[in-house]
Amino acid sequence: MSKKKSSNIRREVDFTLLMATIVLVFIGIIMVFSASWPEALQKYNDGYRFLKRQLFAAGIGLLGLFICMNINYKRYRRYALLIFVFSLFLGLMVFSPLGYEAKGARRWIDLGFISFMPSDTIKIGAIIYLANFLDNKKKAISSFFQGTVPAFIIIALACGVIFIQNDLSTAVTLAATLLIMFFIGGMNLLNIPLILGAGGAFLFAATRGEKGAFRLERIAVFRDPFQDKLGFGWQAVQSLYALGSGGLFGLGLGKSKQKFFYIPESYNDFILSIIGEELGFLGIFIVCFIFVILIWRGIQIAIHTEDSFGRYLAAGITILIAIQSIIHLAVVTSSMPTTGITLPFVSYGGTSLMVYMSAVGILLNISRHANFDRS
Repeated sequence: MSKKKSSNIRREVDFTLLMATIVLVFIGIIMVFSASWPEALQKYNDGYRFLKRQLFAAGIGLLGLFICMNINYKRYRRYALLIFVFSLFLGLMVFSPLGYEAKGARRWIDLGFISFMPSDTIKIGAIIYLANFLDNKKKAISSFFQGTVPAFIIIALACGVIFIQNDLSTAVTLAATLLIMFFIGGMNLLNIPLILGAGGAFLFAATRGEKGAFRLERIAVFRDPFQDKLGFGWQAVQSLYALGSGGLFGLGLGKSKQKFFYIPESYNDFILSIIGEELGFLGIFIVCFIFVILIWRGIQIAIHTEDSFGRYLAAGITILIAIQSIIHLAVVTSSMPTTGITLPFVSYGGTSLMVYMSAVGILLNISRHANFDRS
């Protein structure tokens, strides 16, 4: 009786997780303003353009965070399939008249008053649905036909819709997240060769054709970006220049030189390079340390959540943030081939910011039901 009563107690959310998220968003707003000023001034004659859009997205994201923070996460289990199907539908809408192409990829939907990237909604939709699947099939998850095959279909659908939008990096990020969730859920280890084979086949297909040749060239240049520093190695080389010139304490906030059209997407895919140039190694260390705190709290929430659906959902959100952050860090330090991946909460991008802040809201609601120290 007392156990049932204690489970219904409305606990406080994890304050550490909440503050880590808000601090990262605040840092992101400042750095987006700094990194985007030259391009905003040249293209739009308004140096505040990207700042205003990021502030608007942060406001909507904060509203989404507080709404999701106060919605019992168990409700998502009832609508998991509907959420997943709707997210896939949005992903396919990029190929409708509402979709439009930019920077060589068709990834955006324009509704007239607003445009957004549906791939971010697919990430959360897939995590919710796979968490529900793992919860329902926990006794048969190691079975090939009841566990592995359906899980692979879920992963293939989610990542496939993103991949056909010419967004390999996001597809790989989501695939890694869902596979780790599947592993946590009790995947049969004998299926590892099958996973490796499927991954190899996917990467082989991704390196075919015109787009594949472009990706292969990036991989080849990755070994020594300075051998083609005016071509495919340009972004990596300029990023290393930015990090190197920043030194320990940086050149000072707003004093980056690389943001003056040397690093493409300096306020987005390479924002950590500008942080390193302006705030130095110390600035990057602080940002990474806050991410470590956020990820650590997410892991604690997942471990101490009593029901398996909440555990898988918390783990999935945390893993997604961790993987995407690590990939961004690896790209800007030329530790992996250059690819377009944003830094959650920090990079410019309205859809990404709103979705990730709402996802943290879900994580915060799960923390209300987790039995652990919130200090």
